[in-house]
Amino acid sequence: MKILAIETSCDDTSIAILDIKKHRLEILSNIVSSQAKLHAKYGGVFPSLAKREHQKNLPLVLKKALQEARSASRRTKIDAIAVTIGPGLEPCLWTGINFAKELAEKLKKPLIPVNHIEAHILANFVGGNSKLQITNSKKIFPAVCLVVSGGHTQLILMKNFGKYEILGETRDDAAGECFDKVARILGLGYPGGPVIAAEAAKYNIQHTKYRIRLPRPMINTKDYDFSFSGLKTAVLYLVKNMTSKKRLNKKEIQEICFETQQAIIDVLIRKTLKAAKNHKAKSIILGGGVAANKELRKQFKEKVSKEIPYSKLYIPNSKFCTDNAVMAAISASFHFKKKKTPKENLRFPTGQGWKKIVADANLRIDGKIL
Repeated sequence: MKILAIETSCDDTSIAILDIKKHRLEILSNIVSSQAKLHAKYGGVFPSLAKREHQKNLPLVLKKALQEARSASRRTKIDAIAVTIGPGLEPCLWTGINFAKELAEKLKKPLIPVNHIEAHILANFVGGNSKLQITNSKKIFPAVCLVVSGGHTQLILMKNFGKYEILGETRDDAAGECFDKVARILGLGYPGGPVIAAEAAKYNIQHTKYRIRLPRPMINTKDYDFSFSGLKTAVLYLVKNMTSKKRLNKKEIQEICFETQQAIIDVLIRKTLKAAKNHKAKSIILGGGVAANKELRKQFKEKVSKEIPYSKLYIPNSKFCTDNAVMAAISASFHFKKKKTPKENLRFPTGQGWKKIVADANLRIDGKIL
């Protein structure tokens, strides 16, 4: 079946068309229009501005996606339409949903709502060093999933496809949000994750007279929750103290970036591995924009191989870590194929049933997915 998926949960306008068969998928098109430069001056995403840009970009992105799909396949007839309904920024979500509803009504196709967090997890079905296989689910589950991005930091126990339990989550700032705020403090721009990673990579830890040491919030607590607000505050006070008499030099900025990144990595790995050990996880699955961080990926591989070699580590291809519609299409296919008729569940409506689909900025993954 061919699924056209729409993703507008934050500041990326994305539409993808996938040809999904029983044990194979082909990406016919994957168009992403980023608004990062537009929101850079705000140090984060400005919802009303993002909504306006989505409204402007969606028709253009759809046109490009259809053109690309036609060049990749002779048959471009769409069988179903998928759209992200949450979690995310509500104005942005509604823009994508309303566009998807109009398209579904025009084409007379079923509309499939998608949970953004689940989509990040299922992004592991496309690319990466090792790709999840649908046919060997007994070797995958139970799995511990770490979804870490600008808006989310969650540890999730995945018992099977569509069966999830949230083990822990951030109590304040998400890891990606912490990266953004630290980058803003240092005057490095937005988004913070890539620029902090770039500065950290320049830092030579072996040739320094002194080391900055930042806290690892909640790293030793018995639960699986996270907290990164304190880390951001620690950087703020550190910078204020260091700049009381002079400006930060390049080496100092690099050192702060290195230590900030390492503090976040240490907490994410410690919590994830503890959850994996306690739940005897057969696999560890990463997802979300922060999962594209090269140092995080490297250290995760080293730690899993050393401490729990019986668990398989899955990390998506970097381009599928950040928000994209490919992961939304894959998520939709898992749910849609389980239903014989659209009447069995309003998640897959045809006709006027699509009107019941709404945005949910705080949509959870535990319990019923949608």
